[in-house]
Amino acid sequence: MSQLENRTSRPRDTDRKTRIHLSFYDRIKFLLLFGITYLILTWSSLAENPILSVEDALNETARSKSWLIVLAGIEVIRQIHFILAELLAPYHGIWKRYFEFTDRQVHRLSDWTRFRLSRVIKWALIVFLLAVILGAIYKEPPIKALFLAPKAFITALPFLGQLLFAVFFVIIQFGAIFWFLSRGGVDTYFPDDIRTRFSDVWGQDHVLNRIRENLLFLESPEEIEKHGGYVPGGILLWGPPGTGKTLMAESMAGETGKPFVFVDPGAFTNMFFGVGVLKVKSLFRKLRKLALRYGGVVVFFDEADSLGNRGIVSQGGPQRTSTMEKSKVFESHCHGGAYLSEHAVSAITRDKFVMGGAAGGGGGGGMGTLQALLTELSGLKKPRGFFNRIVRRTLGMRPKNPPKYRILVVMATNMPEALDEALLRPGRIDRMYRVGYPSKAGRVRTYEGYLTKVSHSLTAEEIDKIATITPYATGATIKDTINEALIMAIRNGRTSIEWSDIVKAKQQKELGPSEDVEYIERERHAVAVHEACHAVMAHRTRQHMSIDLATIEKGSDYLGMVASIPPDDQFTRWKTEYQSDILVSLASLAGERMFFEGDNSSGVSGDLESATTIASLMEGHWGMGSTISSHASNRRFEMGSPGGGKGKDDTEKQMRMALSDRIEENLSNLLTQAEEILRKNRNQVLALAHALETYKTMSGEDVAAVIEGEKGSIVDGRPYLDPNFLAEIEKYHSASVVAHREHRVPDVHLPVVP
Repeated sequence: MSQLENRTSRPRDTDRKTRIHLSFYDRIKFLLLFGITYLILTWSSLAENPILSVEDALNETARSKSWLIVLAGIEVIRQIHFILAELLAPYHGIWKRYFEFTDRQVHRLSDWTRFRLSRVIKWALIVFLLAVILGAIYKEPPIKALFLAPKAFITALPFLGQLLFAVFFVIIQFGAIFWFLSRGGVDTYFPDDIRTRFSDVWGQDHVLNRIRENLLFLESPEEIEKHGGYVPGGILLWGPPGTGKTLMAESMAGETGKPFVFVDPGAFTNMFFGVGVLKVKSLFRKLRKLALRYGGVVVFFDEADSLGNRGIVSQGGPQRTSTMEKSKVFESHCHGGAYLSEHAVSAITRDKFVMGGAAGGGGGGGMGTLQALLTELSGLKKPRGFFNRIVRRTLGMRPKNPPKYRILVVMATNMPEALDEALLRPGRIDRMYRVGYPSKAGRVRTYEGYLTKVSHSLTAEEIDKIATITPYATGATIKDTINEALIMAIRNGRTSIEWSDIVKAKQQKELGPSEDVEYIERERHAVAVHEACHAVMAHRTRQHMSIDLATIEKGSDYLGMVASIPPDDQFTRWKTEYQSDILVSLASLAGERMFFEGDNSSGVSGDLESATTIASLMEGHWGMGSTISSHASNRRFEMGSPGGGKGKDDTEKQMRMALSDRIEENLSNLLTQAEEILRKNRNQVLALAHALETYKTMSGEDVAAVIEGEKGSIVDGRPYLDPNFLAEIEKYHSASVVAHREHRVPDVHLPVVP
């Protein structure tokens, strides 16, 4: 045991005082090769001249093949050099300092210059060897024999042609196919081709500030390397579609003045095994050359999830769980997995992904493509080049390490959980930035940026307002909205965008164009009352959302609707807010029964589904009901109430019945509350229904004006405070109820606003 404790680590090559000892075989292998060659040549001489004695044959071979003796002598000298370096530390130190000095002098040249010079030297050596060989064949001086090379080539051309045809005919069928299949999918843009800058990316300043740091290190790597660090070489941009991930990557290339290589998402999806690997190898060869020539390169993998899936989480023991996995499992504002142990998080993750039957493996990154990419991103940095790896080792010199290629790898995806975990580790992807929906300030900046490209008359207050009523608008959505507003302005004979164009463009993008149909009068009134109940309930009870618009114009999949938006960027939700959401959903059922004498339409089905879903989540998942335990966990672990049924089916049945009873009780209480609120606001419901029948579509500001009896931007709500006008509206409603019951036209027409 003491021997094991006293053992030291194997010394590094740079720490050794003498050279590493060669094995006996390595010591004699070349001398053995030269000796065998000498004997074969002697045997050949004896075979050609039978009367020649062995001694004469040996002497003749030594005279005619003196170069073989010279090579053997050089090898002996080399081995003596190695033996001295293995035994004498001062001798080894002299040569070590010499090679270090030589390398320092050579490295004064740039990587690109040394690369080109090495190519010239290699070709010169090939020409020299060719001259020596031709001189031996033609019995001429090497220089003169070199000019006879065309003659030698033409003489051997028929034989070479037959040989090449035989070889290439076999492999060209496969080689050509694989070569052509490995082309395409990669586009290279040089600095002058890219005009995008960081100033063209709006609403994502927090991400851009971090990216600027990466580019600073790419431009001046010594700023971090001189302190012992390394330049982060991989960035992952993840987030919803349209938030500007691709635009950010393009602006990075524009800011650095480096080439930008765009990799198509489907570039590595191939029919044959191995084609993807060839594409990866070819891609990184190109990147290394560009990095040497331009001092750096940016490569962008769009839709990186196409490279391969992570697959099902392993079931064997605790696993290290990534931050993105935790965010998927613990979807709450406090990130419930942050305070748990890694073992507990691993157990919950396996339970949710494996027991719940989540994602499986596979994907376009299979068949070795993903593995090849991982190797290229951070594999063993082996020495490159034949002369560097073979010739330097033959001369007893250490191969030179490859240059530091400044390659910035940028990947973008909206499904980060599908990426292989090995791809996301530091060293490959060093930084991960979420490019989410822009905040209100970001949306304002984005609207201002796109509006500067067109003519408009919007004020700062109106831009702030449109940013408020589009809470989840991405850069792509905002750009499309501005373009649609410009089209509407041109359609109306204007070249400048007005506020009304923006509002109409927003409505059309969110709701689609309304269908050109007309309701019969009694159905129009029923739809108006239905939507008015939603709007009044939302206005009276819901503070966390503001009404955006209300309409009774028929769309592709709705008869009418009341759309709401959050007035602020809020990231938490509360029980009272969900209860008000349920009240708004149930207002249609309560209102139709109240205003149509207990009758209701099938149009409330979607509202009931929404209310039931929210109530179910409140009761069984969010801790907002009468119980504390999670219904989802109870169901997975087959846990029921104490003294439950005997089998699994009985347990699940009891759980569903208990949960269903609690949900029904909660919805019934809220329905009663909704009826009471609508009863108190009967006049407001009928007034808003009348306004909807008159104007068809109203903004949230006008809806509030009618309910409160104030003047809005388009609709004046003050006439609805007049008791006489309200009486006319009530009379019209009564006639519509009778017409609804008897399926005929109402006796009273829609009153006109005084």
